[in-house]
Amino acid sequence: MSEISEAPVKTGPRNRRIAGTDPDKRRQILDGALQVFTSRGFDAASMSDIATAANVSKGTLYVYFADKEHLFVDLIQREREIQKRGAIEALNEDSDPVRALSRFGLCIVRMINGDLAVSAHRVVIGVAERMPDLGREFYENGPMLGSKLIAGYLDRMVAEGKLAIDDTYLAAVQFLDLCQSTLTRPRLFNAVRTPPSDEEINRVVGEAIAMFMARYGRGTGTAPAPR
Repeated sequence: MSEISEAPVKTGPRNRRIAGTDPDKRRQILDGALQVFTSRGFDAASMSDIATAANVSKGTLYVYFADKEHLFVDLIQREREIQKRGAIEALNEDSDPVRALSRFGLCIVRMINGDLAVSAHRVVIGVAERMPDLGREFYENGPMLGSKLIAGYLDRMVAEGKLAIDDTYLAAVQFLDLCQSTLTRPRLFNAVRTPPSDEEINRVVGEAIAMFMARYGRGTGTAPAPR
């Protein structure tokens, strides 16, 4: 008797995705969430509102995001990735430390002081004690990542003899803190309710560059901060 080969059992369409991993659906939810959070703020927004705006069921929404806090943080991660591309390009392409750090500083300060970013920082700080993993993730993908990007650039500038820095990560954090002086903390505490003007940001970042180069510069990189 000849052997009869059995056809493989079909388990479903080949393009079937694991629940919660469809990038188009995830983008659709985040787009809806952006509308809701922007118009209503974090506290007033509900998962039902977001599901309606995204045109998905609440069941689908919870497959992708465990709660409103995680959804909000993921939205902020996406938005800041979009906004910081120009800053990263400056570090990758410009070998003048004043010009590159100025562009990076201006971009980051504008982003951090935007309404959505300020709300995100308040929310994360508020839930970090009961949701430490969320706080750590937000920090590692935001402030820490930005500091590492600058530190990598500073390493290259040290190797080229343009800067003299022993601890480039510490110098990177110092630079970011200097750029936010007088601008970010008042926003976080709602003492100032509107983002700083371009004139204010240019002045603070320009002074940050001057102080940074006075400490770490070697007489190079004298281009003015971009306007």
